[in-house]
Amino acid sequence: MQNDQKSQSPVAPVTATSTKLFSDLELIEPLQRALRDLNYEKPTPIQELSIPILLAGKDLLGCAQTGTGKTAAFALPLLQNLAKSKVRPRHRQATVLVLAPTRELALQIHQSFEDYGRYLDIKTAVIFGGVGQGPQVKAIYNGVDVLVATPGRLFDLLEQKHVYLDKVQAFVLDEADRMMDMGFINDIQKILKILPKQRHNLFFSATMPPDIAKLANNILVNPERVEITPAATTAEKIEQWLMYVDKPQKRDLLKFLLDDKAFKRVIVFTRTKHGANRVAEVLLKSKITSAAIHGNKSQSARQRALEDFRSGHCRVLIATDIAARGIDVDDITHVINFEIPNIPENYVHRIGRTARAGREGIAISFCDAEEKSFIRDIEKATGKAIPVVTQQPYHSKAVELAALMSPGKAKAKLEAAERGGGGGGGRRNRNRRGPRRNGGSGGGGSRHKSGGGQGKPSSKPSR
Repeated sequence: MQNDQKSQSPVAPVTATSTKLFSDLELIEPLQRALRDLNYEKPTPIQELSIPILLAGKDLLGCAQTGTGKTAAFALPLLQNLAKSKVRPRHRQATVLVLAPTRELALQIHQSFEDYGRYLDIKTAVIFGGVGQGPQVKAIYNGVDVLVATPGRLFDLLEQKHVYLDKVQAFVLDEADRMMDMGFINDIQKILKILPKQRHNLFFSATMPPDIAKLANNILVNPERVEITPAATTAEKIEQWLMYVDKPQKRDLLKFLLDDKAFKRVIVFTRTKHGANRVAEVLLKSKITSAAIHGNKSQSARQRALEDFRSGHCRVLIATDIAARGIDVDDITHVINFEIPNIPENYVHRIGRTARAGREGIAISFCDAEEKSFIRDIEKATGKAIPVVTQQPYHSKAVELAALMSPGKAKAKLEAAERGGGGGGGRRNRNRRGPRRNGGSGGGGSRHKSGGGQGKPSSKPSR
């Protein structure tokens, strides 16, 4: 909302854990039921503080990093407000617009709205570049309650008159500082001119430099400010490896690693349910005993998969972050991030599945070209660089070079990809030489130096 009113002065950051339960919050039963399905019991601090503010229809300035639970903090009250509203979306219109900087974050936010709103008559859609627009145009043709979008594709569809924003009642700008880093500030300003002036505004940013504060001040009206400082630490006994790989070759890299019997009990993490199913199919064809657990699986199926995993009948468990809640299995030798989480706290939770009860463990992350910013976020949150393994048969020099580029130099490529451009991967190295950790440790050295030698990773990391 364009206005001259200043946002409220900053409050002290909140770091304490929540003392309430979700059942203590004034959320309607369909939302409470969805939360029970997902095994959500206690809200995070940002959820406990933000949900009452947003249910009251007040603008919100959230200063919070990824990993604080901010998606649920805004999705739950927005879904409740929609459920209580009599307004239904019109042709090619959206009632709630959520703007995110990357396709991966947009997909995650959309999935969260679907998970939390599963018992509500709410229609959602997500649009982003890099893929054909046909299915996305079809998804929004009859109007949607919630539209999650990235800037490039949103402008494409606006220009083609496939979507209109003049009936938007709530606007969420997520990760505003990353939006600015990626050069989307002009796009945001153009969108603001299209949106109705009378609307509910939500603004989230991990940092609040002057430019971001100015943008927030132009959008928000008398906002409540919530500031959260998350704590993200990784277990000392977990040896962490990072492998750069082109996206199409991740499956080959996974099968290559699992050829090593030292990978005795492994959890493979994906970001989506469909991704988990695809990995399970690949392993099944390779005759590697595995099972996938995610939200579409029945409770009995998930329990059966966990029992098989605990007993050793199933060597590999493929899981999403939500489905992994409650996994309590000892002697997990390896955690493999087949897809990098875009929330640093999820990374910490994932790799914490190994090295339990004083044991050691290994966490390996597959990073493709679209995920390098997630690695930067994780390293920033944990305060540690993840050693890069270059001597593995599917190492991508192209991804490695892209990861070394500064965000400023990469801006043009990011915008091109966002607007539908694509890029090829590096050539596949068919030498089946195993990965080796980079030599050396301690500060001051480049994290991309690699040690010599050959061999697959051992079940017990060297110290």
